[in-house]
Amino acid sequence: MSLLLLLSTLLLTGDEPPEAPSPAEPLPAGYTIPLIDLAGETDRQVVVDREPGQYLGHPTTVLLPDGRTLLCVYPKGHGRGAIVMKRSEDGGLTWSDRLPTPENWESSREVPTIHRLIDREGKARLVLWSGLYPARRAISEDDGRTWGPLEAVGDWGGIVVMGSVVPIAGGRHLAMFHDDGRFFAEEGSVRRPASFRLYQTISADGGITWQEPTMIHESSPHLLCEPGILRSPDGRVLAALLRENSRTRNSFIILSEDEGRTWSEPRELPAALTGDRHTARYAPDGRLFITFRDTTRASSTQGDWVAWVGRFEDIIAGKEGQYRVRLMDNHHRWDCAYPGLELLPDGTFVTTTYGHWEAGESPFIVSVRLKLEELDARIPDKD
Repeated sequence: MSLLLLLSTLLLTGDEPPEAPSPAEPLPAGYTIPLIDLAGETDRQVVVDREPGQYLGHPTTVLLPDGRTLLCVYPKGHGRGAIVMKRSEDGGLTWSDRLPTPENWESSREVPTIHRLIDREGKARLVLWSGLYPARRAISEDDGRTWGPLEAVGDWGGIVVMGSVVPIAGGRHLAMFHDDGRFFAEEGSVRRPASFRLYQTISADGGITWQEPTMIHESSPHLLCEPGILRSPDGRVLAALLRENSRTRNSFIILSEDEGRTWSEPRELPAALTGDRHTARYAPDGRLFITFRDTTRASSTQGDWVAWVGRFEDIIAGKEGQYRVRLMDNHHRWDCAYPGLELLPDGTFVTTTYGHWEAGESPFIVSVRLKLEELDARIPDKD
């Protein structure tokens, strides 16, 4: 019996695991778990950056080893524009002015992402990415005090490069992204019928160099993209949560038991986990907090910035989870929430993203702070 099948069997307390639905059998478009609404609790919200008349969006964050220093990067524009960087030295309660950055960061054409990687010799470095063609990266060897310029890493590109990076066996790192045919090669073109391709690439030297990406899945008509990777609590399974861009089904998941050498066929997730750009962290008690843009087809918070709380085992078993959270009310039908997410040493989640937080105003960057025990106390009684 495979590990994934064994997990499902155990989670269902001895019952036979459910069969994955066929593509002709979509799962329900709505969810039944409780919703906790934090949108009106302004004491949880910290404005990271705002500029009248300027679109600020699509941030990602990284937490440094001291447990209190955060870096946040984002573009001046919708998914493209000069990269802005800010720093917090108090766990996201206050933020610096915009920091100096290399001149060619102004040439970024896509959503920047940032990760802290440790190589086989124990050397840590920050790696910042800017996508489309060619994918470029900048490196800091001193935890963000100084940076190199954006440099191409190969003759390839993609969309939201690298939205997700995870350590794998052998001191290596696996990164995933997607493309729709326009940006993987210099002379790109959109395929017809439209399809999305998922790619992965591996670095064996802490993010300095990366292998030529390999395609792990091509999807049509359910356009699967923006993989958000997490690892099972026992470390044996990688799971990538996927945006479903045709907007006709829930989000999907793929699984790997062999450190990304092979992946399962995509399986549809419950509606409670349906959204764009899933970002996950484990809480101190082992539960998962996953934040994303809500694209659930039957949801009172559709288009808002939300989160899901549950366990990895819930995801494997196809269960809805424990509860959902509305983090902020987005005054736009969809444009928000490519979120950064960090866990502080005291168990506080600091999640950061952009949105149309005031009607008629340009998007800006906000953090929300919470602990799961605070939310647990607000779960409605089942009686």
